Amino acid sequence: MSDENTGTPAPHQVPHGHTPAAGHGAPVPPAEPHPSRWGRVDDEGNVYVRTADGERAVGVWQAGSPEEGLLHYARRFDDLRTEVELLGTRLSSGAGDPKHALATATQLRESLPTAAVVGDLQALSARIDQIVAHAETALAAAKQEREQARAAAVERKQALAEEAEKIAAESVQWKAAGDRLRAILDEWKTIKGVDRKTDDELWKRFSKAREAFNRRRGSHFAELDKQRAAAKARKEELIAEAEALAESTDWGPTAGRYKELMAEWKAAGRAPKEADDALWQRFRAAQDTFFSRRSATFSERDAEFAANATRKEELLVEAEKIDPGANLDAAKAQLRRIQEQWDEIGKVPRERIRELDGRLKAVQDRIRAVEDSQWRRSDPEAQARAAQFRERVEQFEAQAAKARAAGDERRAKKAEEQAAQWREWMQAAEQAVADR
Repeated sequence: MSDENTGTPAPHQVPHGHTPAAGHGAPVPPAEPHPSRWGRVDDEGNVYVRTADGERAVGVWQAGSPEEGLLHYARRFDDLRTEVELLGTRLSSGAGDPKHALATATQLRESLPTAAVVGDLQALSARIDQIVAHAETALAAAKQEREQARAAAVERKQALAEEAEKIAAESVQWKAAGDRLRAILDEWKTIKGVDRKTDDELWKRFSKAREAFNRRRGSHFAELDKQRAAAKARKEELIAEAEALAESTDWGPTAGRYKELMAEWKAAGRAPKEADDALWQRFRAAQDTFFSRRSATFSERDAEFAANATRKEELLVEAEKIDPGANLDAAKAQLRRIQEQWDEIGKVPRERIRELDGRLKAVQDRIRAVEDSQWRRSDPEAQARAAQFRERVEQFEAQAAKARAAGDERRAKKAEEQAAQWREWMQAAEQAVADR
């Protein structure tokens, strides 16, 4: 068998009723079932294929009968037909590469006029043309998609670069901004399809923004480290004073100073994290020491004051039984003794002072009222009485001055109270004289 032409065959027209399939999308019929529709073998063994332009020699067959030769070339056509259909199917399904399909289909179309095959070459040529057109359309669509994807990728990277630049210029949420810049970088790496020149320009913008943010953040934390170091030094000074005051017994002023120290502590700001908690523990321990001691002392003092209140209540029971109308001098003497004991007992709880002193004053007022009434009834020499009261006032004032000079504040205070009492009586006597 030989595929070489041995001569120029006579033209031969395609028989009526056997016009090859033509037109876009027309199916390509297989040649093997009826190879004689598409070609012939002459007496010398030359093999011809019928085309729209007439017969074309495709080879020579001398290895067997003419039918076998024609069938051989028909099978070769069907192999070519199968290759074309497979190419079209892969392209239509999307599994094939349009660029490769176009190159293969173009090569097949160019080889078709000289192909050594017998079959419907016009239908096969139309099918190849369809595949070429499909591949060109697919390539154009792919190119448009690539352009759209490139434009979207450029737009997205521009947006990311602008966001990074805004973060670099404005953000002070250091952790959140740093996390966002890392997320932008991760997304940036996934965006493909940007031409190298544009990609390099956008990358420079993003990289510059990220470096600017890192510099600004570094500067912020360096300044923060300085502030925290200063806060640490200041807090250590406050701790030293707090610890020095921990054993103080000057309860009121020291408690006030601790309140001021707390305000200064808050104003000092935060020290470095690893030191701040330990500093606070020391400062609070000094405070706790002082206030625990003060609380214990106040509790002991409150217990003592409560006992004093109980003793004064007992004195009040006695004082409230005094009857100045029965014996004024005895009543006054009894009141003076009670007052002396009252002073010696000492302080009572703050909330009881007004109540207890008020009850004692009521007894004093009752005795004074009786005494005033008797004076008005029994003393015809009001002038002499007033002079006598004045003398008593002067005596007690002299006693008060003498006691204070001797450093006896309690006796001085008591003498002054007696002087005040006599002064009231003196003023009453003088008023009685004036009213007569």
